[in-house]
Amino acid sequence: MSATSTSEFIWFNGKLIPWQEANVHVMSHALHYGSSVFEGIRAYVTPNGTCIFRLKEHIDRLFNSAKIYRFPLAYTKEEIMEACKAVVRENKLESGYIRPLAFMGNVGLGLSFPKDAKADVMVGAIPWGAYLGEEGLQKGVRVGVSSWNRLAPNTIPTEAKAGGNYLSSILIANEAHQNGYDEAIALDVNGYVSEGSGENIFVIKDKVLYTAPFTCGLLPGITRASVITLARDLGYEVVEQRIPREMVYLADELFFSGTAAEITPIASVDGIDVGAGCRGPITKHIQETFFAYVKGESEDRHGWLTRV
Repeated sequence: MSATSTSEFIWFNGKLIPWQEANVHVMSHALHYGSSVFEGIRAYVTPNGTCIFRLKEHIDRLFNSAKIYRFPLAYTKEEIMEACKAVVRENKLESGYIRPLAFMGNVGLGLSFPKDAKADVMVGAIPWGAYLGEEGLQKGVRVGVSSWNRLAPNTIPTEAKAGGNYLSSILIANEAHQNGYDEAIALDVNGYVSEGSGENIFVIKDKVLYTAPFTCGLLPGITRASVITLARDLGYEVVEQRIPREMVYLADELFFSGTAAEITPIASVDGIDVGAGCRGPITKHIQETFFAYVKGESEDRHGWLTRV
Protein backbone atom coordinates (compact mmCIF):
# COMPACT_ATOMS: atom_id res chain seq x y z
CA MET A 1 0.00 0.00 0.00
CA SER A 2 1.16 3.56 -0.66
CA ALA A 3 1.23 6.73 1.41
CA THR A 4 -1.99 7.78 -0.35
CA SER A 5 -3.90 4.95 1.36
CA THR A 6 -6.75 5.82 3.69
CA SER A 7 -8.36 4.22 6.72
CA GLU A 8 -11.71 4.49 8.48
CA PHE A 9 -10.97 6.61 11.54
CA ILE A 10 -8.70 9.47 12.64
CA TRP A 11 -8.18 10.62 16.22
CA PHE A 12 -8.73 14.39 16.17
CA ASN A 13 -8.65 16.58 19.29
CA GLY A 14 -9.61 13.78 21.63
CA LYS A 15 -12.17 11.90 19.53
CA LEU A 16 -12.15 9.16 16.91
CA ILE A 17 -14.00 10.52 13.90
CA PRO A 18 -14.56 9.26 10.32
CA TRP A 19 -11.67 9.97 7.94
CA GLN A 20 -13.80 12.24 5.73
CA GLU A 21 -14.77 14.46 8.67
CA ALA A 22 -11.21 15.25 9.80
CA ASN A 23 -11.11 18.73 8.28
CA VAL A 24 -9.42 22.02 9.12
CA HIS A 25 -10.11 25.62 8.11
CA VAL A 26 -8.28 27.08 5.12
CA MET A 27 -7.14 29.96 7.35
CA SER A 28 -5.30 27.60 9.67
CA HIS A 29 -1.95 29.01 10.75
CA ALA A 30 -0.12 25.79 9.77
CA LEU A 31 -1.31 26.02 6.15
CA HIS A 32 0.14 29.51 5.82
CA TYR A 33 3.34 29.22 7.84
CA GLY A 34 4.15 25.53 8.28
CA SER A 35 3.54 25.71 12.03
CA SER A 36 3.24 22.01 12.73
CA VAL A 37 5.26 19.25 14.34
CA PHE A 38 4.74 15.58 13.64
CA GLU A 39 5.99 12.03 13.91
CA GLY A 40 6.11 8.95 11.71
CA ILE A 41 5.73 5.68 13.62
CA ARG A 42 5.39 2.09 12.45
CA ALA A 43 3.30 -0.74 13.83
CA TYR A 44 4.24 -4.33 12.98
CA VAL A 45 2.41 -7.61 13.30
CA THR A 46 4.22 -9.90 15.75
CA PRO A 47 3.53 -13.32 17.30
CA ASN A 48 2.15 -11.39 20.31
CA GLY A 49 -0.21 -9.26 18.23
CA THR A 50 0.34 -5.86 16.65
CA CYS A 51 3.08 -3.81 18.32
CA ILE A 52 4.20 -0.21 17.83
CA PHE A 53 7.95 0.30 17.52
CA ARG A 54 9.48 2.76 19.99
CA LEU A 55 6.21 4.58 20.64
CA LYS A 56 7.45 6.39 23.76
CA GLU A 57 10.56 7.73 22.04
CA HIS A 58 8.51 9.04 19.12
CA ILE A 59 6.05 10.85 21.36
CA ASP A 60 8.91 12.23 23.46
CA ARG A 61 10.37 13.68 20.25
CA LEU A 62 6.97 15.10 19.26
CA PHE A 63 6.83 16.98 22.55
CA ASN A 64 10.46 18.10 22.20
CA SER A 65 9.66 19.49 18.74
CA ALA A 66 6.64 21.31 20.16
CA LYS A 67 8.80 22.69 22.98
CA ILE A 68 11.36 24.12 20.56
CA TYR A 69 8.64 25.89 18.58
CA ARG A 70 6.64 26.80 21.70
CA PHE A 71 3.48 25.01 20.57
CA PRO A 72 1.13 24.67 23.55
CA LEU A 73 -0.30 21.12 23.57
CA ALA A 74 -3.58 20.37 25.34
CA TYR A 75 -2.91 16.63 25.61
CA THR A 76 -0.45 14.58 27.62
CA LYS A 77 2.09 12.15 26.22
CA GLU A 78 0.04 9.30 27.64
CA GLU A 79 -3.12 10.51 25.89
CA ILE A 80 -1.38 10.74 22.53
CA MET A 81 0.23 7.33 22.97
CA GLU A 82 -3.20 5.88 23.70
CA ALA A 83 -4.51 7.64 20.58
CA CYS A 84 -1.76 5.98 18.51
CA LYS A 85 -2.84 2.58 19.78
CA ALA A 86 -6.52 3.40 19.25
CA VAL A 87 -6.17 4.34 15.56
CA VAL A 88 -4.32 1.12 14.81
CA ARG A 89 -6.85 -0.95 16.73
CA GLU A 90 -10.02 0.77 15.47
CA ASN A 91 -8.83 0.74 11.87
CA LYS A 92 -8.13 -3.00 12.23
CA LEU A 93 -4.55 -2.63 11.04
CA GLU A 94 -2.17 -5.51 11.68
CA SER A 95 0.71 -3.32 10.53
CA GLY A 96 0.93 0.22 9.25
CA TYR A 97 2.22 3.76 9.53
CA ILE A 98 1.03 6.12 12.26
CA ARG A 99 1.10 9.91 11.87
CA PRO A 100 0.65 12.11 14.98
CA LEU A 101 0.50 15.80 14.09
CA ALA A 102 0.21 18.90 16.25
CA PHE A 103 -0.52 22.10 14.36
CA MET A 104 -1.67 25.65 14.94
CA GLY A 105 -5.18 25.99 13.56
CA ASN A 106 -7.39 29.03 13.02
CA VAL A 107 -5.61 31.25 15.55
CA GLY A 108 -5.15 34.29 13.29
CA LEU A 109 -2.53 35.26 10.74
CA GLY A 110 -0.01 36.84 13.10
CA LEU A 111 3.30 34.99 13.20
CA SER A 112 3.17 34.74 16.99
CA PHE A 113 0.35 32.79 18.58
CA PRO A 114 -2.29 34.32 20.87
CA LYS A 115 -1.52 33.58 24.53
CA ASP A 116 -4.54 31.33 24.99
CA ALA A 117 -4.07 29.38 21.72
CA LYS A 118 -3.67 25.62 21.80
CA ALA A 119 -2.38 23.41 19.03
CA ASP A 120 -4.82 21.02 17.36
CA VAL A 121 -3.71 17.39 17.51
CA MET A 122 -4.55 14.49 15.23
CA VAL A 123 -3.35 10.92 14.89
CA GLY A 124 -3.95 8.95 11.71
CA ALA A 125 -2.88 5.46 10.67
CA ILE A 126 -2.71 3.86 7.22
CA PRO A 127 -1.35 0.70 5.61
CA TRP A 128 2.07 1.51 4.11
CA GLY A 129 4.69 -0.81 2.73
CA ALA A 130 8.36 -0.17 1.96
CA TYR A 131 8.90 3.57 1.44
CA LEU A 132 11.61 3.12 -1.21
CA GLY A 133 10.10 -0.07 -2.60
CA GLU A 134 10.34 -3.76 -1.73
CA GLU A 135 12.98 -4.23 -4.42
CA GLY A 136 15.01 -1.41 -2.86
CA LEU A 137 15.12 -3.29 0.45
CA GLN A 138 16.72 -6.24 -1.32
CA LYS A 139 18.84 -4.75 -4.10
CA GLY A 140 19.44 -1.21 -2.91
CA VAL A 141 18.49 2.18 -4.34
CA ARG A 142 20.20 4.60 -6.70
CA VAL A 143 20.93 8.00 -5.16
CA GLY A 144 22.55 11.27 -6.16
CA VAL A 145 24.14 14.02 -4.11
CA SER A 146 21.71 16.93 -4.03
CA SER A 147 22.51 20.48 -5.07
CA TRP A 148 20.40 21.59 -2.08
CA ASN A 149 22.14 21.79 1.30
CA ARG A 150 20.47 20.89 4.56
CA LEU A 151 19.56 23.66 6.98
CA ALA A 152 22.28 25.76 8.54
CA PRO A 153 22.74 26.04 12.32
CA ASN A 154 20.78 28.80 14.03
CA THR A 155 18.35 29.18 11.14
CA ILE A 156 15.68 26.47 11.46
CA PRO A 157 16.24 23.89 14.23
CA THR A 158 16.81 20.50 12.60
CA GLU A 159 16.32 18.62 15.87
CA ALA A 160 12.63 19.49 15.60
CA LYS A 161 10.53 17.36 13.27
CA ALA A 162 8.51 20.31 12.02
CA GLY A 163 6.34 20.65 8.95
CA GLY A 164 8.08 23.78 7.68
CA ASN A 165 11.47 22.05 7.79
CA TYR A 166 10.28 19.59 5.16
CA LEU A 167 10.16 22.19 2.41
CA SER A 168 13.90 21.50 2.26
CA SER A 169 13.18 17.77 1.97
CA ILE A 170 10.70 18.39 -0.86
CA LEU A 171 13.35 20.23 -2.88
CA ILE A 172 15.86 17.44 -2.29
CA ALA A 173 13.47 14.59 -3.13
CA ASN A 174 11.98 16.25 -6.22
CA GLU A 175 15.41 17.05 -7.65
CA ALA A 176 16.49 13.44 -7.12
CA HIS A 177 13.45 12.05 -8.94
CA GLN A 178 13.80 14.55 -11.79
CA ASN A 179 17.41 13.41 -12.23
CA GLY A 180 16.38 9.76 -12.38
CA TYR A 181 17.41 8.73 -8.85
CA ASP A 182 15.36 6.97 -6.20
CA GLU A 183 16.57 9.29 -3.43
CA ALA A 184 19.25 11.84 -2.62
CA ILE A 185 22.04 12.51 -0.17
CA ALA A 186 22.12 16.10 1.08
CA LEU A 187 25.23 17.82 2.41
CA ASP A 188 25.33 20.31 5.25
CA VAL A 189 26.38 23.93 4.76
CA ASN A 190 30.02 22.95 5.29
CA GLY A 191 29.92 20.29 2.58
CA TYR A 192 29.77 17.26 4.87
CA VAL A 193 27.22 14.46 4.49
CA SER A 194 24.02 15.23 6.41
CA GLU A 195 21.09 12.93 5.52
CA GLY A 196 18.62 12.01 2.79
CA SER A 197 15.38 13.87 2.15
CA GLY A 198 13.75 11.91 4.98
CA GLU A 199 16.31 9.36 6.18
CA ASN A 200 19.57 9.18 8.07
CA ILE A 201 22.65 7.63 6.44
CA PHE A 202 25.21 5.05 7.53
CA VAL A 203 28.56 4.53 5.82
CA ILE A 204 30.38 1.21 6.26
CA LYS A 205 34.13 1.08 5.69
CA ASP A 206 36.45 -1.71 6.86
CA LYS A 207 33.60 -3.18 8.96
CA VAL A 208 33.11 0.08 10.90
CA LEU A 209 29.80 1.99 10.72
CA TYR A 210 30.01 5.77 10.42
CA THR A 211 27.14 8.22 10.77
CA ALA A 212 27.05 12.01 10.89
CA PRO A 213 26.58 13.87 14.20
CA PHE A 214 23.52 16.04 14.86
CA THR A 215 25.65 19.14 14.25
CA CYS A 216 25.55 18.31 10.52
CA GLY A 217 21.95 19.48 10.18
CA LEU A 218 20.17 16.14 10.47
CA LEU A 219 17.13 14.98 12.38
CA PRO A 220 18.00 12.77 15.38
CA GLY A 221 16.39 9.67 13.93
CA ILE A 222 14.85 7.06 16.22
CA THR A 223 15.62 4.30 13.72
CA ARG A 224 19.16 5.71 13.52
CA ALA A 225 19.49 5.37 17.30
CA SER A 226 18.07 1.85 17.08
CA VAL A 227 20.59 0.87 14.39
CA ILE A 228 23.47 2.16 16.53
CA THR A 229 22.27 0.05 19.47
CA LEU A 230 21.63 -3.08 17.41
CA ALA A 231 24.93 -2.78 15.51
CA ARG A 232 26.85 -2.54 18.78
CA ASP A 233 24.87 -5.51 20.12
CA LEU A 234 26.16 -7.43 17.08
CA GLY A 235 29.74 -6.43 17.85
CA TYR A 236 30.22 -3.73 15.20
CA GLU A 237 32.02 -0.50 15.96
CA VAL A 238 29.90 2.61 15.35
CA VAL A 239 31.51 6.04 15.01
CA GLU A 240 29.71 9.38 14.88
CA GLN A 241 31.84 11.84 12.94
CA ARG A 242 31.72 14.29 10.07
CA ILE A 243 31.64 12.44 6.76
CA PRO A 244 33.26 14.08 3.71
CA ARG A 245 31.44 13.68 0.39
CA GLU A 246 34.12 11.48 -1.15
CA MET A 247 33.69 8.94 1.63
CA VAL A 248 30.35 7.82 0.16
CA TYR A 249 32.06 7.03 -3.15
CA LEU A 250 34.72 4.93 -1.42
CA ALA A 251 32.43 3.16 1.06
CA ASP A 252 32.19 -0.62 1.20
CA GLU A 253 28.46 -0.30 1.95
CA LEU A 254 25.88 2.44 2.50
CA PHE A 255 22.34 2.38 3.80
CA PHE A 256 19.50 4.68 4.77
CA SER A 257 17.64 4.35 8.06
CA GLY A 258 14.26 5.81 8.99
CA THR A 259 10.78 4.90 10.14
CA ALA A 260 9.43 4.99 6.58
CA ALA A 261 12.62 3.74 4.87
CA GLU A 262 13.40 1.20 7.64
CA ILE A 263 16.82 -0.16 6.56
CA THR A 264 17.31 0.47 2.84
CA PRO A 265 20.65 -0.31 1.15
CA ILE A 266 22.21 2.20 -1.25
CA ALA A 267 23.48 0.57 -4.44
CA SER A 268 25.08 3.59 -6.12
CA VAL A 269 25.83 7.29 -5.61
CA ASP A 270 26.07 9.63 -8.58
CA GLY A 271 26.35 6.59 -10.85
CA ILE A 272 29.25 5.11 -8.87
CA ASP A 273 28.59 1.64 -7.49
CA VAL A 274 28.81 1.25 -3.73
CA GLY A 275 30.93 -1.85 -3.16
CA ALA A 276 29.55 -4.52 -5.50
CA GLY A 277 26.59 -2.29 -6.39
CA CYS A 278 24.12 -4.20 -4.25
CA ARG A 279 23.23 -4.83 -0.60
CA GLY A 280 26.39 -5.69 1.34
CA PRO A 281 26.80 -8.38 4.02
CA ILE A 282 26.89 -6.05 7.03
CA THR A 283 23.85 -4.10 5.82
CA LYS A 284 22.06 -7.43 5.33
CA HIS A 285 23.02 -8.54 8.85
CA ILE A 286 21.76 -5.33 10.43
CA GLN A 287 18.64 -5.30 8.25
CA GLU A 288 17.73 -8.87 9.20
CA THR A 289 18.39 -8.13 12.88
CA PHE A 290 16.22 -5.01 12.73
CA PHE A 291 13.27 -6.73 11.04
CA ALA A 292 13.49 -9.71 13.39
CA TYR A 293 13.28 -7.26 16.29
CA VAL A 294 10.37 -5.13 15.07
CA LYS A 295 8.38 -8.20 14.01
CA GLY A 296 8.81 -9.84 17.39
CA GLU A 297 10.89 -12.71 16.03
CA SER A 298 13.67 -11.98 18.53
CA GLU A 299 13.62 -10.98 22.18
CA ASP A 300 12.50 -7.41 22.96
CA ARG A 301 15.58 -6.92 25.09
CA HIS A 302 15.45 -3.11 24.90
CA GLY A 303 11.72 -2.73 25.62
CA TRP A 304 11.00 -1.10 22.26
CA LEU A 305 7.69 -2.82 21.40
CA THR A 306 4.34 -1.56 22.71
CA ARG A 307 1.35 -3.86 22.24
CA VAL A 308 -1.71 -2.28 20.71
